[in-house]
Amino acid sequence: MKQNILITGGAGFIGSHVVRRFVTKYPQYRIINLDALTYAGNLENLRDIEKAPNYVFVKADICDAEAMTKVFKEYAIDGVIHLAAESHVDRSITDPLSFVRTNVFGTVTLLNAAKDAWKGAFDGRRFYHVSTDEVYGSLHDDSLFLETTPYDPQSPYSASKAASDHFVRAYGNTYKLPFVVSNCSNNYGSHHFPEKLIPLMINNIRNNKPLPVYGKGENVRDWLWVEDHASAIDTIFHTGKNSETYNIGGHNEWKNIDLVHLLCSIMDKKLGRAAGESAKLITYVTDRAGHDLRYAIDAGKIERELGWKPSITFEVGLERTVDWYLANTEWLDHVTSGAYQQYYQGLYGAK
Repeated sequence: MKQNILITGGAGFIGSHVVRRFVTKYPQYRIINLDALTYAGNLENLRDIEKAPNYVFVKADICDAEAMTKVFKEYAIDGVIHLAAESHVDRSITDPLSFVRTNVFGTVTLLNAAKDAWKGAFDGRRFYHVSTDEVYGSLHDDSLFLETTPYDPQSPYSASKAASDHFVRAYGNTYKLPFVVSNCSNNYGSHHFPEKLIPLMINNIRNNKPLPVYGKGENVRDWLWVEDHASAIDTIFHTGKNSETYNIGGHNEWKNIDLVHLLCSIMDKKLGRAAGESAKLITYVTDRAGHDLRYAIDAGKIERELGWKPSITFEVGLERTVDWYLANTEWLDHVTSGAYQQYYQGLYGAK
């Protein structure tokens, strides 16, 4: 194999798209997918490539130093794409310590494993840390997040990701570990665990359940199609400059309430319902504590320097996303019931 690439969190939403892209596009690479298979990690996401000759799955926790050392040694890891993270803001509010454990301690454990395995022989090696735009805080004017925007995390989740970003850069400075960091906007697409806004709304519309909207629904997010994000990660991993940060965005800002109404309209057509029927399910709920008003990415740097830009419009991407969920209701039912754990046990004979 030309390279042995470790992708952490590869059974999750974004990670599974990155794993699939690398396994299929780079048959000369060996892709090691490492995932702890928590609630959001689902091997059914990768059923189509699980038997590929250049694909390996390892069930392990990035906080387990012994396991990380073993993986780096056994598979002679050349590069890391680090996606494993706790990522849901609501969960971080109720259980911040689990976010500190995975996002901070786990990242440092992985950095140590890379540093110790590579022993200063860094040529051709790279640690790619995937982060979020939420580390920059909240925008209250018409400005955009730049790579130079000061960090101002406002939730336990974003604080834990900000800390992990700082540790990656510190290892680059102190130990000369070659690294790149990217900060992305909100992702949408297939295989998204239905606690996040878009899959939650699709699933609830499908089942005629209330559509919970925080506050007045005026919070603004920039939405990025997950396959475009995977493409950007591919580009940065291969052509980005060491020690650089790249912001990845979709040039696509939407108020939450406008997005929900658009989803309702699309779903009404797909399900053969009368126009406006699904919108009756919208229910306004108490706003999230410390809810950031607006995130918006300036993706000019990655476009200028690396030639990447989003490939499809939001309307096209959202329709493809809805079509996927409606065609994969069994997947939705499995992840909401926890039945996918049986798939792992049947496939690997382990709990």
